[in-house]
Amino acid sequence: MRKLLLIISLICPVFTYAQHKKTAPTTFDLLIGTYTKGKSKGIYVYRFYAEKGKLAYLNEIDGVSNPSYLTLSGDNKFVYAVNEDGKDGAVSSFTFDPKLGKLVFINKQSTSGADPCYVSVDKDQKNVFVANYSSGNLAVLPVNKDGSLAPVSQLIQDKGQGVNKDRQEGPHVHIAQLSPDEKYLLYSDLGTDKLNVMRYHASRPQPLTPADEPFVSVPGGEGPRHIVFSNDKKHVYLVTEMGSNVHVFDYDNGKLKETQSITLLRDGFKGQTAGAAIHISPDGRFLYASNRLETNEISVYAIDPDNGKLIFSQRVTTDGKNPRDFAIDPTGKFLLVANQDSDMIFVYLIDKASGKLFRLAGGLEIGNPVCLKFAPAE
Repeated sequence: MRKLLLIISLICPVFTYAQHKKTAPTTFDLLIGTYTKGKSKGIYVYRFYAEKGKLAYLNEIDGVSNPSYLTLSGDNKFVYAVNEDGKDGAVSSFTFDPKLGKLVFINKQSTSGADPCYVSVDKDQKNVFVANYSSGNLAVLPVNKDGSLAPVSQLIQDKGQGVNKDRQEGPHVHIAQLSPDEKYLLYSDLGTDKLNVMRYHASRPQPLTPADEPFVSVPGGEGPRHIVFSNDKKHVYLVTEMGSNVHVFDYDNGKLKETQSITLLRDGFKGQTAGAAIHISPDGRFLYASNRLETNEISVYAIDPDNGKLIFSQRVTTDGKNPRDFAIDPTGKFLLVANQDSDMIFVYLIDKASGKLFRLAGGLEIGNPVCLKFAPAE
């Protein structure tokens, strides 16, 4: 009897601990930015169940013109969306209720540029950064305490052109992203083949100043697009739109040194291509990049942990047209692809050992999906 009581006393605390042990969340909100020229009306919110890779409709907000790129505040309470409306570029702010997936409009400000295509916000919610593609400038907008946006406080105008007279007749800013420590802001310019680096001082009225080494260049005509930092913060990966390459840089306190360039294309491919989105798996082991036009693929690369260089693993079709964006869920189990021109989002299972992708049956039909963002579901 004493032995039995001893066994129970040893086992019970384990059961009690297991019952109270916090588990990683498996349910998230998926925010979908769109172009509103077709079937879409604005921003959509779906609940994503990462145990099975399933999506369920939560909410939407219409009357938001061309919210082609979104970002969430660090506290998950606000959403900022560009309004990519030609010369009348703007950015809108919303409150966000993660339980209901509900967005409520706060205000809207001009971005002092044309066709804003990217928006980001710092962790302390002091400033929002917007890349104006067609006018080739970068806008900084202060954030008020209620999440609303103040008018542009700083506008940085790029100058120059590239070798491609049709696509690089002038500057075209494509991304504005802070470094992990938020000491620097990197922004790409498709029109001048540069990745620019600015020093960031959050408390200053004009928070951006050129870094000691203010840019790095890629070969003429490649057209820099999006970037992603490695999980260890030691490397930056840049995908080029016109070149369909990924450039690998060592990164150290605002300084960039290229170590590798690797193609997204199959051997011998001669068709039209356009590199688009680039992301890294939550465990930091694999990099993914999408390619459009006549390719419509996701390329998968393993990341060498010693030097950050890429090793090709797989190319998989997106089963749609123009995979402008994709997102990896926070558990690292699934990758979701937004096929802009075929109005479909597909879900892929990620093999944790190899990083390879396997598409699940079915998909989500939604008009012109162009931006996917995951957020915690409360």
